[in-house]
Amino acid sequence: MSGVSPRGVGQEKVNEKCLSLMIVSSIMKDGLLTDRQKEVLRYRKQGLTQQQIADIIQTSKANVCTIEKSAVENIKRAKETLEFLYTLDATHLCTIPTGTDLLDVATTIYEEAEKMGIKVKYDTISLINKMRDSAPERFKARFVKENIDVYINKDGELYFG
Repeated sequence: MSGVSPRGVGQEKVNEKCLSLMIVSSIMKDGLLTDRQKEVLRYRKQGLTQQQIADIIQTSKANVCTIEKSAVENIKRAKETLEFLYTLDATHLCTIPTGTDLLDVATTIYEEAEKMGIKVKYDTISLINKMRDSAPERFKARFVKENIDVYINKDGELYFG
């Protein structure tokens, strides 16, 4: 035996869950965006230019640009954190290599999941859409621009890292 007791293995799972809860709790308590960042993002969502927003909130266009950039970076970090949390309860399924045609991705994922005895809960179109939505910057037209790690949980839910 490797010296790790079954209790130690269970404790490791509990520690991962505690870490997940602490991270989420911290995010929810402190928030990721300032009120000013939220305000700027709302105006941008309405289609206003940075100059129009600057005029409304009585600041410079450069300041609006900085506020928006910080907000986008915070959102990106939040997405990365959530991806990490989701993968804690999932198993690495496969890596989709750069240059792969999106139409071939689903077949690879289905085959790998079948080997693990797990049924993917998405049809081909839904799977491709979920993948594209998770990280649009990783795709160009129908092709993968950078490697994508695929994770699956026991319920067939997929996560992309």
